[in-house]
Amino acid sequence: MGAERTAPRRASLADTAYEALREQLLSLQIRPGEPINDEVLAKSLGMGRTPVREALKRLEVDRLVVSYPKRGTFATRVEITDLAYVSEIRMQLEPLAAARAARVATPSIRAELAEIRERVGAFDIERAGVTEILACDAMVHRAVYRAAGNPHLEDTLIRYNNLATRIWCLVIDRLPRLTEHVHEHFELLQAVIDGDEDRASELARHHIEGFEAAVRSALFAA
Repeated sequence: MGAERTAPRRASLADTAYEALREQLLSLQIRPGEPINDEVLAKSLGMGRTPVREALKRLEVDRLVVSYPKRGTFATRVEITDLAYVSEIRMQLEPLAAARAARVATPSIRAELAEIRERVGAFDIERAGVTEILACDAMVHRAVYRAAGNPHLEDTLIRYNNLATRIWCLVIDRLPRLTEHVHEHFELLQAVIDGDEDRASELARHHIEGFEAAVRSALFAA
């Protein structure tokens, strides 16, 4: 009886820890290569070490942390060579997800996408901080992935989008065209809402190509 009551609580704490740590890793608040102390993290999150350890196991599957025997757990390094690998996968799967979303999204899902489109249209990127920009970007991508109605595709794309976000954060202060980046999201959402598979696919591909080119340009300029 007691186990039945505590199990949901433990799962909830693990989810909370996972989401909090994931955001710190994506935004580079936990720096690449930095050692991760589960006891310190547990105290900072106001919970025990068990849910934090469970969260770290999930984050290792996501390739956001890595564990070494007798050495401990570390935030994975952000290798610029990964940009091409991540972009190659996203170039194939993002257009697929966008086209599928345009084709299969239900009326209620399209209504949700319309609400997100309005939020994107009202988003003041000039005044927004990095965390807010990342949240806006994630909101759009995850909404499209979810609208595609394929949980396996959704999980895969979330994982690779997370890896791309870490690379993005390395150069975000050197990217001059973030307003255009947000506008592309608005157009992509509209194409999905309209059920225009070809345009949704084309816009998704263009978005990924632009992302990779912008990051490479910023890195080269540095």
